[in-house]
Amino acid sequence: MSVKTERIANLLVKEISDILQNEVNDQDIKFVTITYCKVDTDLSLAQVYCTVLEDKKRDKCMHDLNAAKGFIKTELAKRKLEIRRIPDLRFIYDESVSYGNKIERIIKEINE
Repeated sequence: MSVKTERIANLLVKEISDILQNEVNDQDIKFVTITYCKVDTDLSLAQVYCTVLEDKKRDKCMHDLNAAKGFIKTELAKRKLEIRRIPDLRFIYDESVSYGNKIERIIKEINE
């Protein structure tokens, strides 16, 4: 990633997290954590990686997030961001946290 796309990705992580925490009314979405954002070089698409607090509600939260991406994009446009056009958002579940937990559990079992 270039410096510009990395800066925009970090800005989107911060702003989307704030929107989910303060602006969204759905209680399930409030407990979603944005872990990483990858922005295309032409700034047309942002892949937003996120995790869910309760694994049982993962599918519902991901569905609700993708349904609310129009609202989130509108809220991003209302804020004074340093980009001309808000990229399209695609929410993707971040498997790295659950993978890390699995590896940690395996190491703990080996040590016992």
